Amino acid sequence: MDTATRTGVLILATAAVITGLYWFRDVLAPFALAVFLWLVIDSVAEEIEHRLRIIPRWLALSIALSVVGFSVAIIGAVIASTASDITSNGGAYGIRLDQLLRDAYGLVGRHDAPTISQLLHRINPGVFLANLAQSVQSLASDALFVSIYVAFLFAAQSNFSKKLDALFPDPDARSRAAAISASMRHAMGSYLWVQSFTGAITALGCYITMKLVGMDQALFWAFVIFLLGYVPTIGPLVGTLFPVLFALVQFPNYWQPAVIFLGVGFWQFSIGTFMVPRMQGDSMNLSTLVVILMLSLWGAIWGLPGMFLSAPLTVMLMIILAQFTYTRPVAVLLSQDGHPEKGLVSTPQPGM
Repeated sequence: MDTATRTGVLILATAAVITGLYWFRDVLAPFALAVFLWLVIDSVAEEIEHRLRIIPRWLALSIALSVVGFSVAIIGAVIASTASDITSNGGAYGIRLDQLLRDAYGLVGRHDAPTISQLLHRINPGVFLANLAQSVQSLASDALFVSIYVAFLFAAQSNFSKKLDALFPDPDARSRAAAISASMRHAMGSYLWVQSFTGAITALGCYITMKLVGMDQALFWAFVIFLLGYVPTIGPLVGTLFPVLFALVQFPNYWQPAVIFLGVGFWQFSIGTFMVPRMQGDSMNLSTLVVILMLSLWGAIWGLPGMFLSAPLTVMLMIILAQFTYTRPVAVLLSQDGHPEKGLVSTPQPGM
């Protein structure tokens, strides 16, 4: 097969894979999130088992499940409390929004600013509430499927090694497949650990800043900042913008939103610039341009779940492409320094 034919086949195969990922996104995106959550729980269990050697595996896994479940319950309680508080303070927030609209119109020399009630009437609240209800229903359905997938992943985990032996009877091929699998798991595990740890520190610093200024729902916005930390590049920007916009609605003056902008921006910038690269090392050997492009691509294919998982999915893709002679140039382009194998658990020679 000549080079032109090989290139054409590769392009067609890539298009077919992207099309399949898009058309089956309702199934694949929840499953990818389930794998993400499964790795988080399994990594916590492994860390507990490593630190406390007297604890058996099943007990470490039970503790990890309890920790993750408790964290999810806390987040749910905070969201419910925030929704209740916003509803009870809706009148005061509405008055402030009217004032912000008047100020914005005044900046351009106009004095016919509409009120929030008028804007809500124009956008048809019935349609908005229907779309909101549909989104909540879809989210609940996805959460159920993710929980089911996670349960079955743990149930099937004990047979992974046996399946690997059956798939690759040849010892060399089996060793190669195990090395690739270990490399992908190591890269994703490192990414999850670094993003979770640095995200928690960033959220804590932002929470203290917002609490000192007197901002409402500071804990909720700290959770939002933590979750958005998993979205490369765009997440920290959005995580800075949202609390500032809420502060504009809450406070009658503008100095408090300015302080929150500077404080939250300081934590996001300092930790993202100095701590994250040092901790990630070579585990996220991706070009910055590639990170942004893949964020857009995975977001277009899978929506918000794709944006959350864009970085680890791209690292896994780079590792796989680096193992084949004809696709290794693509892996080199995806990497930051031209060495896609750098920092992996094992480096099999390409040529499969």
